[in-house]
Amino acid sequence: MSVKIVKVENNRQLKRFVSFVNELYKGNPYFVPELFADAMNTLRKDRNAAFEFCDADYFLAYKDGKLAGRIAVIVNNKANEVWGLKAARFGWVDFIDDASVVDALFAAAEAWARERGLTELQGPLGFTDLDREGMLIEGFDRLGTMATIYNHPYYPKHLERLGYVKDVDWVEFLLKVPAEKWPKAERVSAIVERKYGLSVVHCKSRSQLAKRYGNALFELVNECYAGLYGFSPLSKRQIDQLIKTYLPVIDLRLLSLVVDKEDNLVALGVSIYSLSDALRKSGGKLFPFGWWHLAKALFFKHPKRLDFLLVAVKPEYQGKGAFAMIFNDLLGNYIDMGFVDVESNPELEDNKKVQTQWDDFEKEQHKRRRAFKKVLV
Repeated sequence: MSVKIVKVENNRQLKRFVSFVNELYKGNPYFVPELFADAMNTLRKDRNAAFEFCDADYFLAYKDGKLAGRIAVIVNNKANEVWGLKAARFGWVDFIDDASVVDALFAAAEAWARERGLTELQGPLGFTDLDREGMLIEGFDRLGTMATIYNHPYYPKHLERLGYVKDVDWVEFLLKVPAEKWPKAERVSAIVERKYGLSVVHCKSRSQLAKRYGNALFELVNECYAGLYGFSPLSKRQIDQLIKTYLPVIDLRLLSLVVDKEDNLVALGVSIYSLSDALRKSGGKLFPFGWWHLAKALFFKHPKRLDFLLVAVKPEYQGKGAFAMIFNDLLGNYIDMGFVDVESNPELEDNKKVQTQWDDFEKEQHKRRRAFKKVLV
């Protein structure tokens, strides 16, 4: 039978779109599902603030009457304006190892882009840089993270067959937590504090964090990430959503904030407990018992691995030791809390400013992922 492509038109179909990936990877020991409710909120046009400047449609592929693939097609108009592109993005792309299914999915995505006068298709990317992005091309035998995509090794082979080529790569590192704090970091931190008048600040509560630095956190991300691949500035509504969603679950011991003499935020480092095992046990769903696995990891018996979500340093303080202040602050807590290792999460392969910061760690570059692109003619 030929492959049938169905556009997602209602909530029932969207639920099938989100849940398909759990069926495809059932029993895979490395796959980490998205939290189902978060994925639904991201993809719903009435829930995601990115739809202020994005448009998107979602497609399902059926073969022999059985769901066999999915793909989201997105245009981020703000990013296109910033980068001078006429590009569509594909994301949330998953499929069985069948050329006819893959061909039909990407034919639908490419037609969608052409209908809007767009001249290239790139991905996997989300609505913004804070969504999951990049197709895994190395590290298929390593456990995924909450913030990253896992995919079968046959995925990139199909994209290359269809004429998609490398746009950018990201690399990921597994870092060993040292047994004790580094004297070098302590010395550098003290020098930077004296020379530039910077200091590490700690909030007593999450509500204080949100009130005092909530907006500043994401405004700093906007400033520091402006030159990174595909980035588009977060809007006020997006920032409000992020503050409401993520700040209430941050462990303040795993967050480092550096401020100047006027209490302006100049650098930050955000890490969280690895939720990979909890998400696997929950199947990405909170009910009926998934909430317990997540609550256990967050509040009762935390895992021995951390995910380092992001670091941001104001351009004028980059290369001046602000990063050392962040890690001098965090390492003590990492050690005291018994963490063994840290996932760096994706970094652009040419972002040497970030990668050189890991030089003092015992580390392994254990994953690589890629954004592909294709010029549409």
